[in-house]
Amino acid sequence: MAAPAVAQSALITADRVLDVERGLYVQNPQIVVVDGRIVSLDGSGAPADAERIDLKGQTLVPGLIDMHVHLNGVADIGGYRGLQYTDSFWSVMGVPNAEATLKAGFTTVRNVGSANYADVALRQAIDAGRIEGPRIVAAGYAIGATGGHCDDNFLPPSYELPSNSTADGPGEMAARVKQMRKYGAEVIKICATGGVFSKGTTVGEQQLTEDEIRAAVEAAHLLGLKVAAHAHGNAGIKAAIRGGVDTVEHASFLDDEAIRLAKEYGAAFSMDIYNTEYTLAEGEKNGVLPESLAKERQVGTVQRESFRRAVKGGAKMVFGSDAAIFPHGLNARQFAVMVRFGMTPLQAIQAATINAADALGREADVGAIKVGAWGDMVAVTGDPLSDVTLLENPSAVIKGGERVR
Repeated sequence: MAAPAVAQSALITADRVLDVERGLYVQNPQIVVVDGRIVSLDGSGAPADAERIDLKGQTLVPGLIDMHVHLNGVADIGGYRGLQYTDSFWSVMGVPNAEATLKAGFTTVRNVGSANYADVALRQAIDAGRIEGPRIVAAGYAIGATGGHCDDNFLPPSYELPSNSTADGPGEMAARVKQMRKYGAEVIKICATGGVFSKGTTVGEQQLTEDEIRAAVEAAHLLGLKVAAHAHGNAGIKAAIRGGVDTVEHASFLDDEAIRLAKEYGAAFSMDIYNTEYTLAEGEKNGVLPESLAKERQVGTVQRESFRRAVKGGAKMVFGSDAAIFPHGLNARQFAVMVRFGMTPLQAIQAATINAADALGREADVGAIKVGAWGDMVAVTGDPLSDVTLLENPSAVIKGGERVR
């Protein structure tokens, strides 16, 4: 006979906890976590043998969520330098990158594009307890047009291989969505416009038609999957929103109509407004192509003003950093930039908690410290509503009721 399973439990205490839904602090919480999930906030139901995690003098916030990462990417290997490494190198690099992300306080991430289904493999290893890392919502391959931002344009025709990232026409788009789902994707990423780091594309150019976008969205939603659309230019942004995507990534060249459409259709913006300084300071040394550096100079300032306009216009905003463009583990540095360009500290924290959880469709599981949710939380010394940079250096990270060592 098998031995009965023993639920792991913890009683976590601190000076206060941030209720992100109401935007206020609750004093002296006693959070009970059993088998990974919160069962009470007042100490009731704590098993006698529960592990005590005493965070005296600390403030607790929910485990943070980054909606746009590439865990298998490495910031200091750019451009053609990536061709020096074997295909499986990138899968291996996901292991330390995932650990760094978790230790930075991001207990959930959405990985929006990875070759060889490496993000699915990372999720499987983390969920099985074999390696440390955040909860991963994996996309598998990002899907886009032939020759577009999601394609591999670095090699001449003689080296061309079949691609899992390209689809042309509504039928192919729907088929690629089903393929991603077949092999473990839990979200779909499409590329509606050109991008900064792709070779031979213009940032703002639209690369998918509205019909192609709608076909991908309909196929994904039928399977219960959300859709994220990479889109910098206004035409692509508006086509993505009208096509029904759930989030728009980057959203650099926003006008008032795009913001109005996002509010009308319920789409959220995920805007990576931290990484510009890193790219311009370190990109050339890291091998980033000159054309990509030129595009970053074009996009950076405009995107931040678009962010300010979207916040002021009342659009839904979620935290997405594009980690891999800068080193993993520095994700929280974006909070200060979000505040600089129009958010309050509370709004910035909500973007990385309840707003992100809602955009994932996982609001019952993550994004708030509440009964029934996973016991994911971050402790800081001080008041993050007064100084959001405190989140850059958490004093403790807890995932599923277990302190990350």
